[in-house]
Amino acid sequence: MSEIEDEVLSLHQEFDWLLQEEVTVILEQLHDIILECARRFPASEELYGVESLVKSEKFLLATTSSTGGSVTDNIQALVTLVGDDICYADIVLKLHKHSVPSHRTIVQNDCQWKLQQIQDAARHLSNALQIFSSLPPTNSKGKLTFHSAEEVVHVVNSLMGCLQRGRSALLIPKKRTINELQRSRNVKSLQPPLPPDLAVSFYVQSHKLVFAVYHILSKESKGPPKFDVFQAESSVPWLSEVLVLFSVSLQLCQQLKNKVSVFAQYKEMNIT
Repeated sequence: MSEIEDEVLSLHQEFDWLLQEEVTVILEQLHDIILECARRFPASEELYGVESLVKSEKFLLATTSSTGGSVTDNIQALVTLVGDDICYADIVLKLHKHSVPSHRTIVQNDCQWKLQQIQDAARHLSNALQIFSSLPPTNSKGKLTFHSAEEVVHVVNSLMGCLQRGRSALLIPKKRTINELQRSRNVKSLQPPLPPDLAVSFYVQSHKLVFAVYHILSKESKGPPKFDVFQAESSVPWLSEVLVLFSVSLQLCQQLKNKVSVFAQYKEMNIT
């Protein structure tokens, strides 16, 4: 047997081991990590049969800004967060430019403020877990029966797509116009309502919960309105954990894809 034939045989054997052994092990690890991530989102117990880690937590989001001298603006929100729900918030605004400098409003338990980004991230995680239910059957040794590199890469790409979309939902908040903010269903949870020249928003950016206040100074007949923006934020520990688990999952996916893709280069060996 020539040296080239020996190398080809060795690659065949290594590829068979990768498909029959390592792919199953890595996908099992991925499933466990993604499931651990899902435990931090609502309804994990009902959907996946695992104990939920969702709990009620309180956060104070407050900031004070000065425009010079003794004049200051202050915004504050004492928030109770449960998963994707702000089930209570006590909001105090002190804006010296406003015709009524002081405002207080409350998000009540019976009309909660929904955080769409967290709901979106949970949905993408659910889609990722559904992929595992459509994997090839296992053999007598409990190993998945993949037959080609393409099969594995297709599964990994699908998983990475779900994970990337889930992570992006938390990292990149969707930009909304003032008009969209004021017409949002969430605004109906504020009691009493804010005056029409004020808008507020809660959103997630990375591991932080952000509270934003927009004071509309003028509405031009053409072009967007002019407004001042005030922001306060607080770190949410479980969101930090979620982002770490998203990153670990994506790294593991990429490592598996790289290993399998090496063999896809040897089409003449009929191993892809």
